[in-house]
Amino acid sequence: MVNVVPIVLRSVLVSGLATLMASLWSIPIAVLLAVSKSRLAQIVLDLFNSLVSLPTVVLGLCLYMILSRSGPLGFLSLLYTPLAISIGQAVLITPLIVSVLANSLSKIRDGVLETAFALGATRSQAYLTLLYEGLPLVTRSILVGFNRAIGELGVALMLGGNIKGYTRVMTTAIALEVVKGNFEEAISLGLFFIVIIAVLTTAIRIIGGKSD
Repeated sequence: MVNVVPIVLRSVLVSGLATLMASLWSIPIAVLLAVSKSRLAQIVLDLFNSLVSLPTVVLGLCLYMILSRSGPLGFLSLLYTPLAISIGQAVLITPLIVSVLANSLSKIRDGVLETAFALGATRSQAYLTLLYEGLPLVTRSILVGFNRAIGELGVALMLGGNIKGYTRVMTTAIALEVVKGNFEEAISLGLFFIVIIAVLTTAIRIIGGKSD
């Protein structure tokens, strides 16, 4: 019988750390892309938009080669650890967070920046004002990223190895139990997974409604 609770908690912690890491660099990038009207900024944003649909197995393979013992970061011994999964998920959801947030902030950019500059704000202060006014949009983009991270399978399996009691998360556990024919355990994990996704989806919709 699968012990569901530790797997669920591990999934939340791993994906939560991934979302936190991704947010640290994704939010500043999104703000810079949102406020810039240059052709280069639009090209970069288009690139992030296209990377949203990057296959997870391709990303997992690239990161596996980087983190493996013979790879450039092999000396860190990160492969088959929860941190490796978090790093992989963080890289995976970065384009999603940047794309969602930059496109959302660009809709309120002109009004916020014009008001801020009219009141004598510096460029940095105007950008911070935009970020403050767009906090619901920031929160929504973070939740979207977490939703994507916790439902990911390819990166978690390739970088974590699905090690029992260590790197096994909900998606890899469900896949394993289905292969073993233990459908009751798979369904139990699936129900937890559905509840988490439903809560996140509802939160995203509520926050999205408030930001409109």
